[in-house]
Amino acid sequence: MNPSQSVRRTERSRPRPLQIAAWLAFAAAAQSAFAQSATTGTAAASSSASGTEQSLPAVKVSATSSDDTPLHLTTPVSSGALGTRSQLETPFSTTVVTGEDLANRQANKLGDVFAGDASVTDNSNAYSAWATYITIRGLPIDWQNGFKIDGNPFISYGITMPYENLERVELLKGAGGFMYGFAQPGGVVNYVTKKPGKDPVTSFDIGYRMDGVLSQHADLSRRFGPDGMFGARINYSHEAGKTYNAGDINRNSVALALDGQLTRDLDVYFNAIYQTSRSSGQTPAIYVSPTYVGTSLPATISGGSNLLNSAGQHLNTNLQLYTAGVKYQIAPDWTFNTSASYSKSARDRNESTLTLANQAGDYTDSRWNGDEGHQDIYWQGTFEGKVKTGPFTHQLVFGASVQHQTNDYSTAAGTAGGTLGAGNLYVQNPYFFYSGSGLDKYRASEINQKALFLSDTMQITSRWSLLAGLRYTNYDQESFAESGATTAAYGKNGVVTPTFALMYKLDPLTTVYASYVESLEAGQVVSDIYANGGSVLNPLRSRQYEVGIKSEHERWSANAALFRIERGASYANSQNVLLQDGDSIYEGVEAGGSVRLGRSWQVGGDIMLLDTWYAKGQTYNGKRVAGAPQFTAAARVSYDVPFVPGLQLGADAKYTGNTAVRPAGDLEAGGYMLVNLGANYMTRIGGHDVTLRAAIDNLTNRRYWMFQYDSYIAPGDPRTVSLNAKIDF
Repeated sequence: MNPSQSVRRTERSRPRPLQIAAWLAFAAAAQSAFAQSATTGTAAASSSASGTEQSLPAVKVSATSSDDTPLHLTTPVSSGALGTRSQLETPFSTTVVTGEDLANRQANKLGDVFAGDASVTDNSNAYSAWATYITIRGLPIDWQNGFKIDGNPFISYGITMPYENLERVELLKGAGGFMYGFAQPGGVVNYVTKKPGKDPVTSFDIGYRMDGVLSQHADLSRRFGPDGMFGARINYSHEAGKTYNAGDINRNSVALALDGQLTRDLDVYFNAIYQTSRSSGQTPAIYVSPTYVGTSLPATISGGSNLLNSAGQHLNTNLQLYTAGVKYQIAPDWTFNTSASYSKSARDRNESTLTLANQAGDYTDSRWNGDEGHQDIYWQGTFEGKVKTGPFTHQLVFGASVQHQTNDYSTAAGTAGGTLGAGNLYVQNPYFFYSGSGLDKYRASEINQKALFLSDTMQITSRWSLLAGLRYTNYDQESFAESGATTAAYGKNGVVTPTFALMYKLDPLTTVYASYVESLEAGQVVSDIYANGGSVLNPLRSRQYEVGIKSEHERWSANAALFRIERGASYANSQNVLLQDGDSIYEGVEAGGSVRLGRSWQVGGDIMLLDTWYAKGQTYNGKRVAGAPQFTAAARVSYDVPFVPGLQLGADAKYTGNTAVRPAGDLEAGGYMLVNLGANYMTRIGGHDVTLRAAIDNLTNRRYWMFQYDSYIAPGDPRTVSLNAKIDF
């Protein structure tokens, strides 16, 4: 960035009207294009075109119907303090990826799950501690507070979920402070596990992934007892073998879901997840330090290379989650839900950090070894129902939650493998450092949150509705030394995070909305790689403004959103001190849609334009925010082969624009495009349904650098072939 550019950006601290007008015009054009490219043939669309206020007819749409579009806008999603509502009724940008989508995509990390969403950028490799690292609208997701399982919190760091065991994955983009409490404003990911349904399920599948990983998965579901009042579902998955970078993986996971419909109004449930994973051959973290010499990054390498792997590196993890709850129908329009969960995750990690010195790829290899553990105890109770005040109907949700989180880390004596020596990215790493597990741990930090929340969605007319919500939180955070002494503490009662939204129904399946939400994120514990390592920064407040539209019809669906997010900025300065300074601003537009053409073709696309800059600070004012690409686009097409019933062919591509690696804006990870192919074939063999799947990721074997997080990069995954065969009994 030249100096004149920096001055121009420093002078602006609010959205530019012409730019916003152009973005709105683009979003409207995208919506209109999808509307004109397919014939809906519905009376509702005609009445909407008349422009008069009319009573909207009741519409019932099944999220599992055969004509459900890839955006799944009518699928129910969990929205925390907003209760459960469909994407169409949620005044924020959301994405849902179903279990069938996951199976067809043969997802292997979180970036794969959201490969079709232009707002989501993949930030890491599979089979590593960073496999859940993504950025949403250029913002990182909070690994401590940004991940849920069935709405319950757990620590996701190092944990790759068994996607085979999931019903769907939900993504709430942007600030979720009102819905879920303290969290970074990137978004919230909610994994929804498979539950017992009305119909029995017995299925088994086996899979293969390059270079030699074999997997097996079994899914069994039954109802039993008088009138099927009890239900049970168990999913088991296992994978083991040689990974694409000459490492090894051995993972076992089991998920159990039990429910009981004890009376017409009273349901109880219990869910459990247990997973262990052991892997070796980790791709090291690659750190671009402030002393790096050069104006560009070194030449790219393949994520499939084992040149960076050195003996002893491994990642062993364990995840346990237990949830119990009660649902009671108090009255026809009122329900009470309460649940409690306990999650425990642990990591035994031996990992190198390669500190890059220059463009030639020279580095210093430092090995880190340690055991880490986390616990999360959570309770929530909510009332949800409807009341009328005069001509208005109110959809109310109110309740309370309590969360206690602890983080345990290894003692200093067990954490450092030290500096192993110098090396080069293009030469085999010769170093080794072996370590055992079971290191002594100490309580490093505790976080407590107690919250009350209330939301009211008021139906003003048949088309207009107004949402207002408020979360009131008491928050405490403490950090401790190995001796047990308190090293830092922050506590504040009465933290208020509000949300407001205005929604308008163009027709029964089209919602236009404008929303505002605030969020507060926990103070960051500074890593030891910084000069002020061990200190705790203050919590940061974020504000989000969003205007959007969502529409789902029989043959097409589309959505678009214009957003602005203001977040307190934190970054390392030239003295390698991590500090908070000014704000980081994110302005952008995202738009996407899908349309069925004829009987055989389904075409979809997604795009995001993003403008970011640091503002009101002392150091990087006007610079692009690290980790935020300016442009991303995704496209997909599928074809149902008419002369081979049951065969579907598909292709998708995603382009990610160049991304600033450091807040200084002096280094960029270049843009890249990935192309993937897939095929699914459904048939019957021996009276049983059989599904065969094949996928090729990164068809062209493109080499590229991914932004991982501030001042860290990672090599992109290589071309990978995946096969799977499933049989339903």
